[in-house]
Amino acid sequence: MVTVDTELVTLNVRVIDRNNRPIDNVRENELQVYESGVEQPIVSFSREEVPISYGMAVDNSGSLRSQLQSVIDAGKTIINSNKPGDETFIIRFVDTEKIELKQDFTDNKDLLIETLDEFFIEGGSTAIIDAVYLAAEHAGEYKKGDDNDRRRRALILITDGEDRDSKYSQQQLFARLRESDVQIYVIGFVNELDNDGNLIRKSTRDRSVSLINKLAAETGGRAFFPQSLSDLPQISNEIIRDMRTQYILAYRPTNKARDGTYRPIKVQVADAAGRDKRIALTRSGRTAPRGPAPTSRSTPPTRT
Repeated sequence: MVTVDTELVTLNVRVIDRNNRPIDNVRENELQVYESGVEQPIVSFSREEVPISYGMAVDNSGSLRSQLQSVIDAGKTIINSNKPGDETFIIRFVDTEKIELKQDFTDNKDLLIETLDEFFIEGGSTAIIDAVYLAAEHAGEYKKGDDNDRRRRALILITDGEDRDSKYSQQQLFARLRESDVQIYVIGFVNELDNDGNLIRKSTRDRSVSLINKLAAETGGRAFFPQSLSDLPQISNEIIRDMRTQYILAYRPTNKARDGTYRPIKVQVADAAGRDKRIALTRSGRTAPRGPAPTSRSTPPTRT
């Protein structure tokens, strides 16, 4: 029986040009992976399309009242792009006491669309950090440890980014995200937030933009800030494209210490004559496990 090699670190990598357009012709020998500044040996590399398990967490607080129907329509566009093997769950959130899993993982598009149609706005102190913490945890644990599990895990967050009442801190959230390997894509409606800040205190909008950008950057995802509701169809299509146009590579860390420390990760694409600058995007790092290494056997995925 083939079991999962828990020592392998798997990365989902997007490669883009300077205009954020995806590049799909990168070869394995053009990529280099570094952990804590030390180059790592790549043991598997693939460009094949794999199933995506993703969640959609939608802010239903009062600040999104005027955008809700367009948000629902954008969600439907993304769901309708699901392919065989993809599975989706949907979370509706307001405050820390109302973070609801309205539809668990399913490949049934009709159920997912019906769930979005039931969304409504209500008052509450928005708990974005708590909602992301719980949603990313749910996405990260789904089918984890299955034999030859190579599915991609993602979370699509739709919010204004203003956290008012979360129990978890940002520090706790990002520590959890480093363990979950879930890419986060954020659609941030920040234009109506207060933009009056000063040298001592950031404005509400600046704080929201900062949180949204950090969520995307730390997880290898992407942040979008629509200027109008008419931007949503294009944003939805870009999220779909980004989730599909990725490379999967794995390395076996040269640092075998299981000490629970944080290890920054960087992927670089070699420059090539006559080609535009290529930029590799992936999660910013990982937290090493603690305790003795488990015994396991593994057949690395075939290079394609």
